Amino acid sequence: MSEIRNLKPESLWRNFDELTQVPRPSGHLEKVQAFLLEFAKRVGVEAFMDETGNVIMRKPATPGLENRKTAILQAHMDMVPQKDPKVEHNFETDPIQTWIDGEWVKAKGTTLGADDGIGVAAIMAVMEDKGNLKHGPLEALITTDEETHMVGANGLKPGVLNGEILLNLDTEDEGQLIIGSAGGVDITATLDYKEVETDKEDIAMAVTIKGLKGGHSGLEIGLGRGNANKMLVRIVREAISDDDARLASWHGGNMRNAIPFEATAVLTMPKENKEDFVALVEDYKEDFIREFKGVEDSIEVLVDEVELPAMQVPQEIQDNLVDAIYAAHNGVWRYIPSMPSIVETSSNLAIVNIEGGKAECLILARSSSESVMAELGTSLSSCFSMAGMKVEFSGEYGGWDPNPDSELIKEMRRIYNELFGNEPTVEVVHAGLECSVILSKYPGLDICSFGPTLRSPHTANERCLWATVPKFWDLLVKTLEEIPAK
Repeated sequence: MSEIRNLKPESLWRNFDELTQVPRPSGHLEKVQAFLLEFAKRVGVEAFMDETGNVIMRKPATPGLENRKTAILQAHMDMVPQKDPKVEHNFETDPIQTWIDGEWVKAKGTTLGADDGIGVAAIMAVMEDKGNLKHGPLEALITTDEETHMVGANGLKPGVLNGEILLNLDTEDEGQLIIGSAGGVDITATLDYKEVETDKEDIAMAVTIKGLKGGHSGLEIGLGRGNANKMLVRIVREAISDDDARLASWHGGNMRNAIPFEATAVLTMPKENKEDFVALVEDYKEDFIREFKGVEDSIEVLVDEVELPAMQVPQEIQDNLVDAIYAAHNGVWRYIPSMPSIVETSSNLAIVNIEGGKAECLILARSSSESVMAELGTSLSSCFSMAGMKVEFSGEYGGWDPNPDSELIKEMRRIYNELFGNEPTVEVVHAGLECSVILSKYPGLDICSFGPTLRSPHTANERCLWATVPKFWDLLVKTLEEIPAK
């Protein structure tokens, strides 16, 4: 039996443990959808799956509370599949292996899936309760593929839900009540090119940046962490300039919403330049360690001679691509002027793939300002267009505008103070939440997002501060008990 089942509240952690045994990476959710529907059948609540793949559950009110407003509990079923490169793990078939490391619940070499498995487990604990909890009519909305393009929220049809209050259980700081979030858009730059043959007298050198922390490209974009693609381009560009290097391939990053923690480029060059190139890489390693001191503590910059590839990128194409990657904005673009501690607008140069006649750069841009988002998007589009690349925008979702007059927030602030003896903070976050999309389809909803404390979601170091989960649970339970009458 997993040791996390000994944590409190027992029902939440037991359901989370069961959820970790069900593979659920974004894009591969058939097993978890079946698991949730079978769970609902077993505990005796109404459930169905809509055409988009969302699982909706309904539970009647506790006797005597039928006149309360219907509350919707909302979380997403998918998780980001990231792992330590040294770990063997197939997210489509293998369970997550959890363990307790002091005050944290972690996974062994992979993402934990507490984002948003804790939210799903809380919903399951409420749905299976047999009379210990008091609540009005309840609905649960467990969405599909939030981590990619908010597929479930975007595919949700008006009229499916009956609730008037929505509790989004997908926030990573206990003690915060979230009332707004940033919007986002995927930016993809692509180019097809005709490869040219490498010089058979040359050698090939692979240079790799690894050991970075990575992280959530919304919540952690303002922490100054290294982006493997942006670090690697500095080495590549100087090697082309000083060592007559040519680019054969580049692979960096694997998720749009995760800061890339590893990237590798293969360069060809004259044999006599090998020693200078190795010294160049060593110099950059020292620079990176100095520049990121206190932020990144495990930077590795590796260089090895590898088999000479038969083909490489044409020089003019190569130069344009490298210049575009170098110039493309990455990181914080602007903080909110009236809330200078909160990121307003950012971009994450998440994925770079160049090989075999195809080049692509994938970026996730976020902002809580539509006009500044447009400015950033035009800047990035201009940068890649000058390199001859085709730029496309997709998966756009709007921001969640704060409602300072929310009756729900006023009530939850009161409840939090009564339970714990201090005031929660009311915040707007830079991460994207499904609340904005759901609100566009159900504009009358009163919404709050909250959760326990998680750190480094979207990385193999994702962890949950287990002592905050009982407070999250108590706030949820008390809020449901005190949902007002219709």
